Amino acid sequence: MTELTNIYGLRAIIEAIESGENIDKIFLQRGLKGDLFKRLEQLSQNNNINLSYVPQQKLDRLSKRNHQGAIAYIAPIAFVDIDDLITNALNTDRPPLFLLLDQLSDVRNFGAIIRTAECTGVNGIIIQKKGGAPINADTIKTSAGAIFKIPICKVDHIKDAIYHLQSADIQVVAATEKASKDIYDLDLKSATAIVMGSEGKGINPSVLKIVDHHGKLPILGEIASLNVSVACGAILYETVRQRKQ
Repeated sequence: MTELTNIYGLRAIIEAIESGENIDKIFLQRGLKGDLFKRLEQLSQNNNINLSYVPQQKLDRLSKRNHQGAIAYIAPIAFVDIDDLITNALNTDRPPLFLLLDQLSDVRNFGAIIRTAECTGVNGIIIQKKGGAPINADTIKTSAGAIFKIPICKVDHIKDAIYHLQSADIQVVAATEKASKDIYDLDLKSATAIVMGSEGKGINPSVLKIVDHHGKLPILGEIASLNVSVACGAILYETVRQRKQ
């Protein structure tokens, strides 16, 4: 398994960004001030790097090293351009299948979804540059190495990806408990992209407005919803079932 590298300290992270390192996410201690802090904020913004402000206790949990209020994750993979992702999928001998994750925040859910996506033949996973879970050691471990076998694309906003997919005649299906139809009632045999929402908020309302279809998994018990990685697995395997018929 590829060793995941983290960077600690404001100055070290600044130097890494300026040298072209592929930074996936930066955690900054809430309340930090000073010239280096402002410079790192500006660099992060200019380079569309996911930046989160957290209490010192979280940084201490992320690392036992002297982090000086700043930790950055270097992505262990190279992200794929969305146009290349779509083109490559359309050139295969089966209908493309994509997965869009709308600001999923839990790294273990992320890793589990990546693993299931690889097992079900997903052509690529599309995530947002900001607001989502980082690709860290837990993501890699939970994915069981699948993260190195499936293309992952980052976009400025999930809506940008949806418009790209729709322009290529790929239907976009949002998985939401608010849907009037079960996922089993939708035709998933043609080129499809499935949108899964975050653990707490689900899919952004602005995203729900522009997708082609909404589908839900029937809930027969008293708990109102499924874990997002479990729900994603059920939907992806329903897609596999339909396509094998």
